[in-house]
Parts: sequence; structure tokens; C-alpha cells
Amino acid sequence: MIYMLLIYFLFINIIGFFVMKIDKTKAIKQQYRISEKTLWTIAFLFGASGLAVGMNQFRHKTKHVNFKLGLPILSVLEIGIVLYIVCTKA
Repeated sequence: MIYMLLIYFLFINIIGFFVMKIDKTKAIKQQYRISEKTLWTIAFLFGASGLAVGMNQFRHKTKHVNFKLGLPILSVLEIGIVLYIVCTKA
């Protein structure tokens, strides 16, 4: 059970990282973009860390205060929840 949680957490954050890269690439090419609703959905499904790393790596959405502050805060909360579950179940 714990391993499945950790694999999910890793997987969703990898997805978040690459979704941010894809959205940045689409923004540069002035193509149809990934909606902020989709980005926040991934974030709330425990992918906030991957999105935050992608945001900083690709310098994307860094002028949006809700992303600049919200993703790191949500990342800390999600990491805390995962650590709590792992530590109490182990």
C-alpha cells in the first residue's frame, strides 16, 4: 500500500513537470494552451511539487501570484501528508 502511494506520488509529479513544459512550449508557439483548471487539478491530485519544479525550471506561470505562491504552499502540504501516511503506516 505504501509503495503504491509513493509510486503514485512520483508519477503524478512527473506528469505535472512535463505538463508545465508542454504548456510553456505551446505558449511560445502561440498554440492552444493547457487550461489553468487542468493545471490546478493536477496540483490538487498531489502533483503540485512537479508543477512547482516545472514552473521554475521552464519559467512558466511565474508572474501569476496564485501559481507562484499557491504551488509551493500546496507542495509542502502534500509532501507533509505523504510523509505522515508513510511514517504512521510503516
